[in-house]
Amino acid sequence: MSGITDIDALRRALAENAEEPEGPARNARAEQLLAEAEKLDVPLAVIEALGHQLKVYNYSSEKDKMFVPFARLLRLWDERPEDFDAFEAHSLHWVFKWMSAGMLDQPHIPLASIEKWLGEMEHRYRLAGYSQRAVRAAELSVAAHIGDLPRAERAYAAWLAADRDRMADCHACELHAQGSWLVRCGRDAEALHLWRPVLDGEFACAHEPHTVLASSLAPLLRLGRTEEARAHHLRGVRLVRSMESMRGAYADHVEFCALTGNEARGLELLAERPAYFTDTGHPRSRLDFLAAVALLMDRLTGLGLGGRRVPGPAGRTWTARELAVHARAEATDLAGRFDRRNGTPAVGDRIRARMDQPPRTERLPLGVRTAGPAPATAPSPPSPSQEGPGEPGVAALLAEARRLSDTLRPHALEAWAAVARAAPDGTGLDPRARAELADHEAMAAGPEGLPLFDRAAALYAQAGDPGEALAARARAAYVRALAGEVEPALATVTGLYDEVLALYADEGTGVRQTAAVVMSRARILMRRVHEAVGRGAEREAGQAVADAEAAVREVLALVGGSGGSGRSDGSGGDDVRPAARAAEARGMLAELAGLTGDAERAAELFRRAADGYVTAGLPWFAVEYEVQVAALAHQAGDPAGAERALRAALEHGGPYVEPVGRAQLHLQLAEVLGGRDAPAEAAEHALQAAHWADEAGESGTLGAWARQQLGGFLLRRGRYAEAAEVLESALADLDAETHGDALVVQARWWLGDCLGELGEHRAAAEQRLRAADLARHWPEQQDHATLAHLAAESLGSAGLDEEADRAYARAGDLWRALGNAPFLVRSLRARAWLALGGEAGAAHARALMAEAVRECEAALATADGADREELAVELGGTRKQFAELLARSASEEAEDAAIRAVFEAALEQMSRAVAVFAGLGDAGLHSRTGAELGAGWLEADLGRPARAAARARAVLAAYEGADGTDDTVRARREEAAQMLEAAQEGTAPDQPERN
Repeated sequence: MSGITDIDALRRALAENAEEPEGPARNARAEQLLAEAEKLDVPLAVIEALGHQLKVYNYSSEKDKMFVPFARLLRLWDERPEDFDAFEAHSLHWVFKWMSAGMLDQPHIPLASIEKWLGEMEHRYRLAGYSQRAVRAAELSVAAHIGDLPRAERAYAAWLAADRDRMADCHACELHAQGSWLVRCGRDAEALHLWRPVLDGEFACAHEPHTVLASSLAPLLRLGRTEEARAHHLRGVRLVRSMESMRGAYADHVEFCALTGNEARGLELLAERPAYFTDTGHPRSRLDFLAAVALLMDRLTGLGLGGRRVPGPAGRTWTARELAVHARAEATDLAGRFDRRNGTPAVGDRIRARMDQPPRTERLPLGVRTAGPAPATAPSPPSPSQEGPGEPGVAALLAEARRLSDTLRPHALEAWAAVARAAPDGTGLDPRARAELADHEAMAAGPEGLPLFDRAAALYAQAGDPGEALAARARAAYVRALAGEVEPALATVTGLYDEVLALYADEGTGVRQTAAVVMSRARILMRRVHEAVGRGAEREAGQAVADAEAAVREVLALVGGSGGSGRSDGSGGDDVRPAARAAEARGMLAELAGLTGDAERAAELFRRAADGYVTAGLPWFAVEYEVQVAALAHQAGDPAGAERALRAALEHGGPYVEPVGRAQLHLQLAEVLGGRDAPAEAAEHALQAAHWADEAGESGTLGAWARQQLGGFLLRRGRYAEAAEVLESALADLDAETHGDALVVQARWWLGDCLGELGEHRAAAEQRLRAADLARHWPEQQDHATLAHLAAESLGSAGLDEEADRAYARAGDLWRALGNAPFLVRSLRARAWLALGGEAGAAHARALMAEAVRECEAALATADGADREELAVELGGTRKQFAELLARSASEEAEDAAIRAVFEAALEQMSRAVAVFAGLGDAGLHSRTGAELGAGWLEADLGRPARAAARARAVLAAYEGADGTDDTVRARREEAAQMLEAAQEGTAPDQPERN
């Protein structure tokens, strides 16, 4: 392990350890490296090893260990400052700030010692000539912590007034601290405005925007800016998840989950970081974490889930109720230690307020799969014998059920179920009420309810309503048809139809009862149409359509088209049924039109049916028809019409559509909006679709699909971290067998794109390779080839050159098989550059680039039109890259003559690139001048200034009269002028880096 024989080897080892993940293993290695440094007998080696040890302690859960190496460093500085180089001297003063914060975070360090240290920091900064800006920032931290707000205000003002110098924190960290003070002062909106440059990526560092994203969550919730809060949570938790030192920020995310109805996700976060419960090296972040845990557990207990098992400190199992008590006690005790040290109640007050926060919203959908914890089971409605003074009796329940039924309101069946619970077996009800009760029980029971329809019919007859008895039997016939017994059902309903018409003619029943029978017959005939169409029996289907249409038109005639015939139906009051029957009948006619190929008429009739329901005050019934209109509009290539219909469906359905239906509507609208290039609104609807799918218990099916779509829309909006979180959540449920491999491939493809944008190249390569493996079995291999190529790019960016070369080779074989010469050439070029930087060396790199040239020339020889122009651009670019590769590889040649020969070969390739681009005319102008300049620099390298000058003049001539504000034109002119000046002076100036 030693292997460290000099300071250079030590520095390499320190650098390698600095790249390791935060945590005890990295800290232990730092301790070993210090021991190795002490053996070198080089003072600077010990100083550098101590500085490294201090840094890794600071960025870990063992922050309390950093005081020892700092004290030793400070002693070394005081004894022999000349042993410190400029960098280590700067670093020593820099970490004074860490010591101030570190002492404040340890309740066992007396406040007097902290104040003394603050004075020491101020003194040493003055001696070193540094500004007081960092000192005043440290003073603000002390004053705010102990609750001395007037002193904190003075320190804040002095901080802002002091000059920024080399001791000031980076802009991102300063803005975070300043915004945190504004939040403490209740100025949430100002803080968020101040943080905007960090949130937008203008300022960043190793720990920002990580902490700003976490700190912004509570202010955003307080301001009602929930969409931003959701985005900051998804983006921020991804950044802090793997960083041991970010417990305080992690606690903010747990708190966010507790305040937004995402308790299950909060539990997932706790389970991911078990050590956070017990790590004691940084008491202040432990205090924040315990407070967030107590808040979450109290929330679960309040929802009736106090007995649920939850993640907690190791060594035992925990329920939410038990952990709530434990976390609150631990937090209260730890806060008390800080307050006793500080002599103020400030910390305890803040922590109690944090633990006692009320939720900000019942449920904020996040887009990731975390089903909300179900509250305790609600008790069943009481029976009459259990009724209290304020509870409804049977009569009131019966009246409400009749009201809902007569007005076709949602939840009518639930109201009748309440009557059934209150009056078991119809106890205490008259025959009419018992008939209605049996009738509605039958409707709710499906095929198993057929005997109840018979019972209802008998009771209706006993109550003196023969028309309703016939209607109940007709409903039973329709249920039989739904179960597949169409012909027997039709035979039964035909007899009932004859009876009810005769009864109606004799004024023995009303429109309502008659229409019920006639509509049941029409519905059964519609079932016969669908069966015939399903069997492919064209002649039979044609007759069935004619019969069904006649029956439907009879319904319309009976109810007067939209408002009824005026005959009494015995129901009393305003009856919406005639209008509802008319709307349903028009929907049936629309179905028939669609089955016969008249899509335009079908859409019109569906719209009229939906309008009929809306006009009647029954908009929830219009949802089904609006969905049909949307489907027909989609088929007709009318996305605007599909969008209008789906929006109407969501509007009309309101809260009455079941969760799975709402999920489907939102998802359909999201897909339409995505196709209309409105990814922002599409993302919102996909988010709602995922939420309602989770509510419906469809997380793994419909919910996964919605999340996949949401991830794609977020990717299109450039919100890569959020998209990655959502897509990873989707992929946990997506599988090729259930959802189809195309959906899985697309999700992995998108996730790879996100990870690439986030700089997580190794993970991006993994996703792209896994997607490619699924796509390799598809008949069409374009996606397979593209994914293999993208995976190769990711592997190269991750520094895995051998793996990248294999992936490019795989992609190249696929491109060759597909006849896609441009991408075959690009894969060969990429392999050439990898070879140049790897073990294969210059010879292999040159061979690959030569092969790329040959492939491109061969394809160009047989191409025409646009393909020819594309290939010409590719050939010119390949020759230019060949020239650059040759020039960079020249250093591998041993003899001057060999080096010159390589440069001559590079010049030849660059000159050929110029000729290819020149053949493209104006379309190749910028490419030609770029190659011309490349050739000029090569001429200069070969000692031919006159030829270099000629190349420069050619570029200047090409842009004579061109727009000087164009960036490319300006850059080309400046480079040509520089080349011309160098050539005229006979010098070889530093050249722009070639790419």
